[in-house]
Amino acid sequence: MANYTAADVKALRDKSGAGMMDCKGALDEADGDIEKAFEVLRLKGLKGVSKREGRTTTNGLVVARVAGGKGTLIELACETDFVAKAENFVALAEEVADAVVASGASDVESALAASHGGGTVADAITDKAAIMGEKVELRRVAVVEASGVDAYLHRTSRDLPPQVGVLLGYEGSDSDTAHDIAVHIAAFSPQYLTRDDVPAEVVAKEREIAEATARDEGKPEAALPKIVEGRVNGFFKETCLFDQDFAKDNKQSVGKVAEAAGLELTGFVRFRVGV
Repeated sequence: MANYTAADVKALRDKSGAGMMDCKGALDEADGDIEKAFEVLRLKGLKGVSKREGRTTTNGLVVARVAGGKGTLIELACETDFVAKAENFVALAEEVADAVVASGASDVESALAASHGGGTVADAITDKAAIMGEKVELRRVAVVEASGVDAYLHRTSRDLPPQVGVLLGYEGSDSDTAHDIAVHIAAFSPQYLTRDDVPAEVVAKEREIAEATARDEGKPEAALPKIVEGRVNGFFKETCLFDQDFAKDNKQSVGKVAEAAGLELTGFVRFRVGV
């Protein structure tokens, strides 16, 4: 008879993030000892690392760190939402974020090579992924530097860790308004800071599409320039942070709100897990 209870299986699942049958098998092998079962999961999982490489990671979480005018945002990805909220996975993400900040890394390659626990971040991810039995990857790393940096993390589901993360760099003293703008970015996902940041080829393509659409709609030739300009302005309003209607007051643009608050927005990054 198995020398463990359903509560032991749940405890091991919560600790490891591994599946129920894997946990039961590990507890069987470890004669009910949770710590030994945890090690069993790790050793078996390491053997299956190569088999998991082709899998898709659409779940996970984001973690942010801000200190001394520098913000760091990471996305750690996994396969299932069960693992995304597992104690082991959440702890790994926190450890990775700390290691990335300590190393000064600003991209995935350098972050994976960062020192962690006698090895590297890449080693730690491989080891913990083996225990969880899923593919785990550090998908993105970004750094924003400015006099002020605001970080905002948003939960898209109450029982999951943060799935959307924003870093906003700014000059100025109104941190409350800066935070409101960071929240706005999380909700409205702008692609660019200002119109000047939109690549010329992107604007040209939007004009081309706007003109072709207007012609297909049978608009008068003389009206085309104005119609095209209006639609391109609509594109800017949708994709550029400064042009977007502010979430807390849609009668003002974000640019106007920032100006009134004495803020100069210098840059932002936004991650959404799996996107």
